[in-house]
Amino acid sequence: MIYVFTKKSASLKTALPKNVSFVNSPLSEHSPENGDISYIDVSGFSDAELKKTLAQLKKICCNTHWGIIDPKGSVKDIAELFFEGACDYLGPGLLKSPKGVDAKHFKSASQWRKVTPSAGPAGGYENAAVPSAGAGFLKSGIKLPAASAFPGWKKMETGKNMPFYLLYCSLQGKTALDSRLNDKTLNNIHKNFLSLLSIYMEAGDGLLWMNTGRDCLFLFPPRAKSAEAAIKACVGMIVSAPLFVLETFGISIPANFIFAMHYGTITYKPPGKTGTIVSDAVNSIFHLGAKKSEPGRLTISGELPDVSIPPSLQDLFVPAGEYEGRKIWQTKKFTYAKPWY
Repeated sequence: MIYVFTKKSASLKTALPKNVSFVNSPLSEHSPENGDISYIDVSGFSDAELKKTLAQLKKICCNTHWGIIDPKGSVKDIAELFFEGACDYLGPGLLKSPKGVDAKHFKSASQWRKVTPSAGPAGGYENAAVPSAGAGFLKSGIKLPAASAFPGWKKMETGKNMPFYLLYCSLQGKTALDSRLNDKTLNNIHKNFLSLLSIYMEAGDGLLWMNTGRDCLFLFPPRAKSAEAAIKACVGMIVSAPLFVLETFGISIPANFIFAMHYGTITYKPPGKTGTIVSDAVNSIFHLGAKKSEPGRLTISGELPDVSIPPSLQDLFVPAGEYEGRKIWQTKKFTYAKPWY
C-alpha cells in the first residue's frame, strides 16, 4: 500500500496513481506493514517541523519504506534525506509533469533500498537494511596513514610521495555535450561546474588538482572523514542534477554528473604544474572516470581503504564487476518525479 500524509490531497490526486491512500490522521497512529511505502507532504513545513517529522517518520517506518513529497522545493538538503533512510523524493516537478507519477515509479523506489524486518529485543523489530554491496564490500586490506602524515595543502611539499583519494568529475548528457553545444557555451558550463564543485568538495578539504577544460580531478587527504564528505557531496550533486543543469548551467539538455573515486600514491606537484606527472593512480582514475563510469553515478575502486565508506553509506552502492583488474562498485540510480536522464 502507498500512503500519503498530506493536508492538501486535492492537488496531489491528479499527480499520483489511483491506488494511493491519502491519510489525514496523525502520523503517530500510522502502522505500516511490510511492502508499504509511506510519504509525508512537507509543503509549508518550517525547518524545525521538518526535522521533527522526519525523526518521527524514521521511527514509525523503521522496517518499511518511506519518502518525502516536496511540491514547493522547501527541503534544502535532498541528499540528507537519502542518508537518513528515505527511498524516494518527489520534488517540485511532481505537479508540473502532465503525467504525474505512475505505479512503476513506486515499485522502482521500493527496490532502490531493500529493508528486511528482523526480530529485535523483546519480540520487537529493528531496522536491518541489507547492504547491496555484499559481505565482501571494500575488503582491500589497505589502511590509511596516520592523520599526522598529511601536513595540509599549504605545507604539502613538491615531489613528496603520498597516498591520496583521487576524485574524477565531469558532466555529460545522453550524447556528448560538445556535439550539441558550441565552445563558448561549453566553456561557460565548465567554469560554473568547477565553481559548484569547489563549494561542494570544500567539506572534505578537496583540492582542484587537474583541469582539462572538460573534466577535472580533485585530491582529498588520506583521511576517512574526507572520503565520506566527498561521497556525500557527489551524491548530493547527483540527486540535484536537474536543478543544477537548468539553473546553474543554463542548459535544457538532460545531463548528469559522472564521479569516480580511487586511492593511490602520487608524487605531489601543486595545481598547474602537474603536466609531467607519471602515475599509475592518475592513469587509473582517468580511465575509470572517462571510460567506465556512468552519468548519474559515483563509481568507486576496490582499492579504497576499508574504512573509506562508513556502514551508513554502504547501502548506496551495488557491485559493478571489475575494471582493469580491480573490483568496482557504483551508486544506485536515483529516480526523479519527471523522467530526466
